[in-house]
Amino acid sequence: MKIDLNSDLGESLGAWRMGDDHAMLSIVSSANVACGFHAGDAAGILRTLRQAAERGVAVGAHVAYPDLVGFGRRQMDVASADLQADVIYQIGALKGLAAVAGTSVRYVKPHGALYNTIAHDKRQAHDVIAAIRAIDPSLVLVGLAGSPLLGWAQASGLSTVAEAFADRAYMPDGSLVSRREKGSVLHDAQDVAERMLRLATEGVVTAVDGSIVRLKADSVCVHGDSPGAVEMARQVRALLERSGVKVAPFVDMGVVP
Repeated sequence: MKIDLNSDLGESLGAWRMGDDHAMLSIVSSANVACGFHAGDAAGILRTLRQAAERGVAVGAHVAYPDLVGFGRRQMDVASADLQADVIYQIGALKGLAAVAGTSVRYVKPHGALYNTIAHDKRQAHDVIAAIRAIDPSLVLVGLAGSPLLGWAQASGLSTVAEAFADRAYMPDGSLVSRREKGSVLHDAQDVAERMLRLATEGVVTAVDGSIVRLKADSVCVHGDSPGAVEMARQVRALLERSGVKVAPFVDMGVVP
């Protein structure tokens, strides 16, 4: 059994510090690195990329709506031409920084509101897909497990990876509980680790109403900005490995062509 463990990194901006990239990069196998639209400054992004390269952590472009004030968590009705150009711009910028850091961008994982919107919004989903295909069709698109996005992307010729969230609560239909709702973010590291072990071994998670949701996911995200994120990621990885589940980048374990 194998699974990828990823985290959103490179999100510090100037004097504002977000997460502990150095510590998280010693735990995760893939790093979703901010591209400057929702968070991250160029020097900090480059530093995170260099650390990822040193540790052999796979790098993905964490593209977002242009929303620094809202940390990319506000839904936007962006025109198709603008959204496609924004995504191309972000991937291109990260590719340049990654080359200097001695690594490369292997996949794309949209952030926040963009991630949630394109999981079901066909027009914006196809804009993001078109942008990825335009700049580098070999990039893998990471999306919410069970969402229509994955089928749309595969139909267009993109490789995809289904993702689950370690520290987020699920609705009975497999969608994430809105961050506006109480209990949407989980904080008990041991409970989260046990949930992710069950996901990896049985393919299920428990929803907020106690029902069982079946999810097929090859990557698990622990948000780098959550309180106690490093300890949570550490416990998740430790329990997985003690239970015989190998943690490795999905781009290196035959999940995608």
